[in-house]
Amino acid sequence: MSNCLLVLNPKFFQDSRGYFMESFRLDDFEAKVGKINFVQENESCSSFGVLRGLHLQKEPYAQSKLVRCVVGKILDVAVDLRPDSTKFGRYELVELSEENKKQFFIPKGFAHGFLALSEKVVVQYKVDNYYNPASEAGIMWNDPSVGIDWQLEKYGIQKPILSEKDEKYPGLQEFIR
Repeated sequence: MSNCLLVLNPKFFQDSRGYFMESFRLDDFEAKVGKINFVQENESCSSFGVLRGLHLQKEPYAQSKLVRCVVGKILDVAVDLRPDSTKFGRYELVELSEENKKQFFIPKGFAHGFLALSEKVVVQYKVDNYYNPASEAGIMWNDPSVGIDWQLEKYGIQKPILSEKDEKYPGLQEFIR
């Protein structure tokens, strides 16, 4: 299976009636990332300014994710936390929206989060391992050593809305200890 982040642009057909797209097709997907077995699909709904993350599941429950935004617009982020990676601690940022139809594949070993950029956001994502509460982990969304540019000012967000859990995650250096 691919261990690289990948932005996918599904085939999309639009006419006067609306649109049609194959949001997931296993043979096309596996041609790009290799063999995968998605076992669970999740959906979240958020309002403008909500920041979810940065989350991951530790081994043996680590998860690869295929993320898409079906309503609204998000800034989606993945941070490389694979200890042996040459890109450890670096992040990738992608705008996903109902308009652009892009999808973001995030392999195991990455922390994931997103910022809601519209009044209503619905995000769906497939995972290849079941959620396990004991394996839940995360890192601080605004850790200066990672330096994610969440573009808060650009979108007029003074302070993102976080869950109590997300406010308490450690920084990267503390996480790896």
